[in-house]
Amino acid sequence: MNTNSSNIMALAPNTSNKRETVCIFGTGDFGRALGHKMIQCGYPVVYGSRSTQISNLIPKDAEVLSHAEAAQKAAIIIVAIQRQHYNFLMPLAEILRGKVVVDISNNLKLNQYPESNAEYLAQLLPGAKVVKAFNTVSAWALQSGALDASRQVFVCGDDTEAKQMVMNIVRALGLTPLDQGSLLAAQGIENYPLQLFPMWKFPIFLSLGLTVFFFFYCLALDVIYTYIYEKNNFSFFIAITIPNRICPVMALILLALVYLPGVLAAIIQLYRGTKYRRFPDWLDKWMLCRKQLGLIALAFASLHAVFTLASPLRAFVRWRTSKGIISQALNNITEPLDNTSAWLSDSYLALGIIGFFFFVLVGITSLPSVSNSVNWREFRFVQSKLGYLTLILCTAHTLVYGGNWFLNPSAYRWYLPNIYMLSLVVPCIVLVAKFVLVFPCVDKPLTQIRQGWERNPKYSE
Repeated sequence: MNTNSSNIMALAPNTSNKRETVCIFGTGDFGRALGHKMIQCGYPVVYGSRSTQISNLIPKDAEVLSHAEAAQKAAIIIVAIQRQHYNFLMPLAEILRGKVVVDISNNLKLNQYPESNAEYLAQLLPGAKVVKAFNTVSAWALQSGALDASRQVFVCGDDTEAKQMVMNIVRALGLTPLDQGSLLAAQGIENYPLQLFPMWKFPIFLSLGLTVFFFFYCLALDVIYTYIYEKNNFSFFIAITIPNRICPVMALILLALVYLPGVLAAIIQLYRGTKYRRFPDWLDKWMLCRKQLGLIALAFASLHAVFTLASPLRAFVRWRTSKGIISQALNNITEPLDNTSAWLSDSYLALGIIGFFFFVLVGITSLPSVSNSVNWREFRFVQSKLGYLTLILCTAHTLVYGGNWFLNPSAYRWYLPNIYMLSLVVPCIVLVAKFVLVFPCVDKPLTQIRQGWERNPKYSE
């Protein structure tokens, strides 16, 4: 008897995996895309619409009913309409009582209304369990499947069970839910998609400021100075020469600025003797935008590589080369190969090529699609160990490029150093400080501090 019962249970279909019916109010782009994705994942979907006529745009397996009929068939209602059209929900208040109502709307500007759209919806429907979700995912991403850049879905609500039901749907769609707490967090969630590269502002403004400064610096030394004192019109340097000097300088400085906050953080922890005190706000913000600084540095390094490859095509380079050949022919002399110069030339090129290779490797590893496929130790090895190796190679590339020019008085026009000399200041500071921090007498107490040891435990509060 027991054996037969167990066999019957094994052969019976598993009804626990059956998806609950989901109602979607709104047949716009996002409502249709979300419904199509849910149907693919096994959810029965019913649309609530003013017109119950089946449209070719509606997913074919979905049902279209009036708002009231659709709401009665589902326990979860997704409101895919804008805030100004919420008033039609007021006559449905009794039908929606006790049901989970998901608000997915966004606004046109930051803090457009005194309260969030989700909180406003909760005021209109006091008996419903309002949850904010899906507003950070685009209809295009749902339709095309390109969800790598927008896989996270922020979820908030006052009812824990309702939030869990919505988060289960998010997971079933192949997305990652992030619980942001109560409905009070909805304002921030709605503002999030309206922020234009929030972590990029400081890196972009810093890069623009330094680029403008170095442009005028090079313009003064390479164009204005030569025109005044040497009577040469090198104004065409603005097109290729000056950008090809600015790009490597910016790449090296920004790369150094990626690792400088880590060095400063280590020094602060050593000074305080604890890791349980917050860093200054400026340092916290600096550390949060290191990835963006590194990617901008990689962009400048890539431009430098392209400009360098294009240099032999320039008329100025061809003219200077032919002038040297003609001068040797007219004077009936052949300048011997300078092995020292050849070694310096090949060395700085080799260091630049290898440094750029590691630069690209570190940049690729920072991409979400790549970083998600490696574990933390592998990610840290690439970003830290190979990152510092990249900084060393690029700094050495600049040092070898300078050669003896550091000691040549003619290199200091208007008593100002060349631009590549300025680019070495920050990287050398970072590398020297890091070299000191790796000494056992310094590294050992720093490691202990980062593992929880404190010099003075009173700061652990």
